[in-house]
Amino acid sequence: MKAYHLGLIGAAIALFVIFEMLRRRRLREKYAITWVVLAVVIVLLAAFPRILFWAADLTGVVVPANLLFFGASLLLLAMNVQLSSEVSRLEDKVRTLAEELGLQRLRIEQIERAGEAGEAERAERAEPSDGP
Repeated sequence: MKAYHLGLIGAAIALFVIFEMLRRRRLREKYAITWVVLAVVIVLLAAFPRILFWAADLTGVVVPANLLFFGASLLLLAMNVQLSSEVSRLEDKVRTLAEELGLQRLRIEQIERAGEAGEAERAERAEPSDGP
């Protein structure tokens, strides 16, 4: 089996997994677009390997596989940075929500205490006094 066939099979499996994850709602569309584009690029490179040789000649890279690995490394770095920023944003949201929840619980406890104190005060006033 040629490496190109392996690339085509790998891209087909990747596309299947991506669409299956989308269907089961385990992957959001904004992330799926990146993976679908990557799979299409893999299909193009596997179907037309001359594209990689042309790009290597254009950039002055002697070994086309080195250009492929360099591009893959840059892509992984970009995705890591993007996902890290997403995680940071979500952590901020979770912290804000946790603080808001704590404030709401405090307000509820204060209202409950005020209600209990008001009931106790009303109960004292309603009790008949044992007078002389």
